[in-house]
Amino acid sequence: MLPPYAQTLGIEIAPGDDAILLTMPFGQALTGRPGWLHGGAIGGLLEMAAIVAVRQALADDGGGQIKPINVTVDYMRGGRDKPTYARGVVTRLGGRVANVEATAWQDDPAKPIAAARMNYLIARA
Repeated sequence: MLPPYAQTLGIEIAPGDDAILLTMPFGQALTGRPGWLHGGAIGGLLEMAAIVAVRQALADDGGGQIKPINVTVDYMRGGRDKPTYARGVVTRLGGRVANVEATAWQDDPAKPIAAARMNYLIARA
C-alpha cells in the first residue's frame, strides 16, 4: 500500500488505528542538523500520508490513478530526534481532482511540526 519511497524513509503504517496513521522513526539518514529531522524527510512523510489517504478514498469510490498537481508545506517547528507521525485527510474527492491535507507531529497531534495541502489529478479506472 505504501510507495517505495516510504521504505527509504522507514515509514510504516501504525497498527491498530481506524484512520491510516503513518509513523517514521528517527534515524541518522533523516538528520538535517544534528539532533533534528531534515525538512525533506518531514515533507516526504506528509506526501506519503496524503497519497495513502487519496488512494484509500479512491479505492472506496471505484478506483483510479493519481498524479500530483501541487504541494504546499508549512513548517511550524523543528522535528526532534524521536518518532514522527502523520495522517492525511481527503477534503474533496471530485471527478478529476482530489484535495488532501496532511499533518505531521511528534508528541501531540494538537501541536503539529508541519502541515501540507496537496492537489492530485485523478484518472478514473
